[in-house]
Amino acid sequence: MADTPTPTVEATRVDPRLLELLVCPLTKEPLEYDAAREELISRSAKLAYPIRDGIPIMLPEEARSLTE
Repeated sequence: MADTPTPTVEATRVDPRLLELLVCPLTKEPLEYDAAREELISRSAKLAYPIRDGIPIMLPEEARSLTE
């Protein structure tokens, strides 16, 4: 059985054209891409939507709150 290669950052990146189209589902405002955390940030909603396996999860119940 061969070792499975570790996915690289490049393999999990989101297509920049998709990022241009995505907006926050709550506020309809543009999102910021945080490559280090693999999240899409909605400053107006104070939420960070996760990106899993290169797929943005745009569900508010899956988002991380940005409030302290």
